[in-house]
Amino acid sequence: MRTAERSQVAEPGDDAGADDGAHRRRRARPRDDRRAAWLFLIPALAGFVIFYGYPTVRGIWYSLTDYNLLSAPAFVGGDNYARLVRDPQFWHSLAVTVYYVVVNIGSQLLLGLLLAALMHRLTRSVALRAMLLLPWLVPNVTVGLIWIWLLDADLGFVNHLLKALGLGTVGFFVSPEWAMPTIGMVNTWAYTGYTALLLYAGMLQIPPHLYESAALDGAGELRMFRSVTLPMLRPVLALVLVVSLIGSFQIFDTVAVAARGGGASSAIRVIYYFIYQHAFQYFHMGYASAAALLLALVLGVLTVVQMRLLRASRSDLA
Repeated sequence: MRTAERSQVAEPGDDAGADDGAHRRRRARPRDDRRAAWLFLIPALAGFVIFYGYPTVRGIWYSLTDYNLLSAPAFVGGDNYARLVRDPQFWHSLAVTVYYVVVNIGSQLLLGLLLAALMHRLTRSVALRAMLLLPWLVPNVTVGLIWIWLLDADLGFVNHLLKALGLGTVGFFVSPEWAMPTIGMVNTWAYTGYTALLLYAGMLQIPPHLYESAALDGAGELRMFRSVTLPMLRPVLALVLVVSLIGSFQIFDTVAVAARGGGASSAIRVIYYFIYQHAFQYFHMGYASAAALLLALVLGVLTVVQMRLLRASRSDLA
C-alpha cells in the first residue's frame, strides 16, 4: 500500500518535470528567421528581376532574331553571331577597346599607386582627398566637352600653348594616331583620383608595425613599397583591376562626345559605340544584342581569370 501511495504521489511531480523539460527545449530551439529574411529580400530580388533578369532574357531573345524596332522580331537562330564573327568592324572595335583598356588601366593604376603612396606616407589631408575626387564627380559628358574645348586644334588653350612654344598644333581628337591616347588621357584624369582613394583605403589597413620593422632593418621607402605595401595590397589591387577592367570596356560617353565633335570615328569606335550605332542608328537591334552578349561573355571570362590569377579571395592582412 505504501509503495502504491508513493507512486501515486510521485506522478504529479513527474508530469511537472516533463512539462518543464519540454518548455526548456522549446526555449532552446533557435528561431526560424527565414520568413523575415525573405520579406527583406523580396524588394531587392524584385528590382533585380525587373531591371536585370528580364532585360537579360529579352536581350538573349533579340540576339536570335532580326529586329529593327518597326516590325515584329523574326527568329534567325545563330545568324547574328555568325555574322559578328565574320564582321571586320566588330573585331576592329574590339581591338580599339583592348588598346584603350591597356592604356587606361596602366596609366590609372600607376598614377593611383603613386598618389595613394604619397598620401599614405606623407600626408593624410582630407582636403587633398576631396580634391582628388572632384574630377570623378563631374559627369563624363561634361568631362568630354571640357577637354574637346581645351584640345581644339584652332581655339584650344593647349594648342595655343604649343604654338607659343613653337611646336605646332596637334589634332588630338581628329588625328587617328592621337585620338584614342587622348581619350585614355582624359579618362585617366577623371578616374585616377577615385582609384587612388581605393588604394589609399587599402593601405590604411596595413599594420604600421610592418613598416616599423622594415625601417629598423634599413629598408628605404621604395623597398618598403615593393616588399610590404604591394604584397599586402593584393586584395585591393584585385578589386581595383576588376572594376577598372569592366569600366574601361564600357567606355562610351567620352567617345560619343568626341565623335560628335568631329573626332576620328574609326580610330575611336570602341565596342560600346559599335553596339550603339547598330542599335540606334542602323536599327539592327538583334545584331546589337548579339554583340552585347558576346561582350558580356568576354567580360565574365576576363573577370574570372583576373580573380583566379590575383587570388582575390585570399587576404594577406589576416
